[in-house]
Amino acid sequence: MQRSTFIAAIAAAAVGLTTLSAMARDRGPDFSALDADGSGEVTLQEMQAYAEARFSQADTDSDGFLSLEELQAGGEDRGRDRAQRVLARMDADKDGKLSPTEMQNARRDPARMFDRLDADNSGGISAEEFQQARAEARDRGSKPRNN
Repeated sequence: MQRSTFIAAIAAAAVGLTTLSAMARDRGPDFSALDADGSGEVTLQEMQAYAEARFSQADTDSDGFLSLEELQAGGEDRGRDRAQRVLARMDADKDGKLSPTEMQNARRDPARMFDRLDADNSGGISAEEFQQARAEARDRGSKPRNN
């Protein structure tokens, strides 16, 4: 029994670290979701309680572990939520669909992104430039941004 409690605590801590990382990248829960007592500060205990609640919510069979199926279901939920946010942000005419024009007016300008990736200004993106951009995005923990 102690072993499963220990494993659950480690998993909750990992979820908490992921939460901190996501917050640092402006993703994940908002401040008010973490500040359970409304004090204006998030304590370590509140962060741990939030992480434990997220773990429990994902552990749909309540066995104290997250199976591949449970992890996939959580990813699908996040994917659906993200798709809804993208549609709400980009659907200029609010018809519930994205047209090619609405897609072109997206926040990320392909020409700017291409120019940023083409580090040597050769007019093309080499394999090295492509790999460098992927490594930088991985290091940031997000997709390339238009800065």
